[in-house]
Amino acid sequence: MIELEGVPELIDPVMVAAFEGWNDAGDAASTAVAHLDREWKGEVFAALDAEDYYDFQVNRPTVWLDGGVRKITWPTTRLSVVRVGGDKPRDLVLVRGIEPSMRWRSFCNELLGFAHELGVEMVVILGALLGDTPHTRPVPVTGITSDADLARTMDLEETRYEGPTGIVGILQEACTHAGVPAVSLWAAVPHYVSQPPNPKATLALLNRLEDLIGLRIPLGELPEDARAWQLGVDQLAAEDSEVAEYVQTLEEARDTAELPEASGEAIAREFERYLRRRDGGPGQQGPGQQPGPGHATDGGEGGSYLRDPSSGRTRPPKPPKQQPEADSDEDSSDD
Repeated sequence: MIELEGVPELIDPVMVAAFEGWNDAGDAASTAVAHLDREWKGEVFAALDAEDYYDFQVNRPTVWLDGGVRKITWPTTRLSVVRVGGDKPRDLVLVRGIEPSMRWRSFCNELLGFAHELGVEMVVILGALLGDTPHTRPVPVTGITSDADLARTMDLEETRYEGPTGIVGILQEACTHAGVPAVSLWAAVPHYVSQPPNPKATLALLNRLEDLIGLRIPLGELPEDARAWQLGVDQLAAEDSEVAEYVQTLEEARDTAELPEASGEAIAREFERYLRRRDGGPGQQGPGQQPGPGHATDGGEGGSYLRDPSSGRTRPPKPPKQQPEADSDEDSSDD
């Protein structure tokens, strides 16, 4: 039996989860949940036992000093709760951790146990994959589900993916079998600029999440970070003619593919978001609020954006061959 002492009765709770590792290209998904936790001052109420799910030779614990006393932080998955005020308050249960090394079914069952005890109405899992998408265009975010009714009512894609999967795919299927509505949101990260952080992809995930659950998410400095990130990659790409030519090829392919869809629905969605932000609403950021540690930055690491770590070359590697579980035309990577 899961004990939840000190956790108040939640209002229309939605669980939002992200996991570092295979499903987190550019750290975009885990950074998005960290942003929510920081902006809404989440309170951790539970942590899974690291001994049950993690190989400490793969994800090593860290030692640190607290007032001269040595302490150990173990790799694990933590749950926190945030309350979003406004005319229609709602609670979010945030799950942030590392993809487990073992016992995935038990891991998912434990998270579903928390969801059941807290009365969670829907689970939203964030992921990011490497894809053939140019950094100069909006980040593609695909919403998928295994539930045909949910796909129809929420304008999502019903997944048809077959192949290797990660904890995001396993947790989504576990939710489906348990009768819990579940959605995965996938951001496509340019494979030639995969080094974290990627604030542009994080911002795209948060915007899509905002549309999905109907909450205004305070973005803090993320929009400015995303602009700075793109400018930095622009400058690095301009210094290498081969990279610049490759980016242009991706741009042409993307523009051609999207031309027929330009744009009733997409424009309407962006306009609605603009109106929400202009008029204010739930989750509005307070004056003087500053982002805390771990906030996405403009990535001033210089040439590391475009460098192939295995060879030291600043030319784009060949795109990955895997297919995403989202079955998106632009994306090509893992779940």
